[in-house]
Amino acid sequence: MAEVYRSSKTYHGFPCAHRRWRHGGHCALVHGYSRGFRIWFESSARTENGFVVDFGQLKAVKAWLTEHFDHTLLLDADDPLMEHFRALERQGACRVVTYADVGMEGTARFVYDWLDPWIRQKTGGRAWVVSVEVYENDKNSAIYIADSRR
Repeated sequence: MAEVYRSSKTYHGFPCAHRRWRHGGHCALVHGYSRGFRIWFESSARTENGFVVDFGQLKAVKAWLTEHFDHTLLLDADDPLMEHFRALERQGACRVVTYADVGMEGTARFVYDWLDPWIRQKTGGRAWVVSVEVYENDKNSAIYIADSRR
């Protein structure tokens, strides 16, 4: 069996708001958290410096997370009030980011779906993303774990 190495990188301090419009309770209201992310990388071959992933090469990852999660309003792509939120965005009241599922589980998958191909390309296929954990506060998080058969 081949050796496998894992390392993780944590990002925190991304204040954003979201709304779960299908929720029957208070989560249907716009509310916010300071999100954080823990990303686990894996490789069977380390760099010449012994790294799974050189964290100094992840500036684009932080920029992507900032673009999507720093002072943004996250909405499910099918939110029935979307045009109202877009009107507020046009007036300068918010910056809307949409994707299929803005809950913690969906966000973990959203980040994974962007990041895994990026890491594979950046490392020439030598490293990949194993999982993405998203924190909405110090009590709640969700993890997307990649299918090892990918």
